[in-house]
Amino acid sequence: MIEKALKGKPAYWMWLAILGVFITIGAVCYLRQFFYGLGMTGMGRDLSWGLYISQFTFLVGVAAGGLMLVLPYYVHNYKAFGRITILGEFLAISAILMCLMFIMADIGQPLRGLNMMLYPTPNSMLFWDMVVLLGYLSLNIICGWVILTHERKQVKPPKWVYFFVYLSLPFAVSIHTVTAMLYMGLPGRHFWLTAITAPRFLASAFAAGPALIVLACLLMKRVANFDAGKEAINKVTTIIMYAAIINAFFVALEFFVGYYSQIPGHIHSLQYLFFGLEHHGEFYNNLVPFLWAFVLFCAAGLGLLAYGKIKDKLSDGLVGAACALIFLGLYLDKGLGFVLGGLVVTPLHEIVEYYPTANEIGITLGIWATGFFVLTLLYKIAIGVEHEVEG
Repeated sequence: MIEKALKGKPAYWMWLAILGVFITIGAVCYLRQFFYGLGMTGMGRDLSWGLYISQFTFLVGVAAGGLMLVLPYYVHNYKAFGRITILGEFLAISAILMCLMFIMADIGQPLRGLNMMLYPTPNSMLFWDMVVLLGYLSLNIICGWVILTHERKQVKPPKWVYFFVYLSLPFAVSIHTVTAMLYMGLPGRHFWLTAITAPRFLASAFAAGPALIVLACLLMKRVANFDAGKEAINKVTTIIMYAAIINAFFVALEFFVGYYSQIPGHIHSLQYLFFGLEHHGEFYNNLVPFLWAFVLFCAAGLGLLAYGKIKDKLSDGLVGAACALIFLGLYLDKGLGFVLGGLVVTPLHEIVEYYPTANEIGITLGIWATGFFVLTLLYKIAIGVEHEVEG
């Protein structure tokens, strides 16, 4: 099946070439960081996590979002998702690969990653995060490839593969739950010290992941003659709406906890993120535009989907715009605001602003490009098989 990724129209090869340029830029920036050290980043003593870990946190959710396609199809036998379930599994593969690359970029020397395997520490959440990430990646590779191979042969998949399919369901939940526990278990960071972090992460994941899949389906409908089906798109947008609304509810609860309790460690982070914070005569508001963009984007996306469903006018353009807004909004919230908001306001109630360097941005763009490069190849194979079977 790999040969299907080696055939395509000029636009396909141009897209891969563009991604290749960003991958090259990212590789060059990473080599600079490798030889010089993490001093090339905007991180420091008080702010030890930055752009890399914030991207990792968001992408874990994108990977977990594939559960919203696998669960209805394999557990509830919802046949309308038959054509797009494989897209969710392949999205999880590329998203986890990006997660692992961001971790490698953040720890500086890649060989340090072996320490978690050579010297495991079971009482560390980092160890369990590595276990569930590698486990979920392996499960999606096995399930996706085996099922797609048998679909190409037009025979039923072997029964043994369904054990791994069902096993991937708790792994999908666990990858984001354990990631949330990395933050929830840090008592010095009050903004993260809340039990609602895990469900909030899952709610945003179940909106962001499916939103990206819908965007991919709409794009492939235009350029690759792949139609996921109106019923499937309608159901996925319903899932996105419910998940985004639940996520908004959880964010509102954070405001209640911070402003009703007046606990400094919690309220100061919220003030810094959404309104700016004055400290020692200086006003800090680095992330305020991004967090208000998150609110406006998610509200606009939900409004568009609600309008389309009420009026029964869910056109491709409306759905695409709504999913893009929700995806970007959730990225700004979890991909920037959550991680940085908990770090900028230190346990000593000092403010240490964070500005990613050009080198960090170059590595980040390179990793995203690598993920989309892998995703493009996997989707090209999946669509090629679909067309072959239909033919």
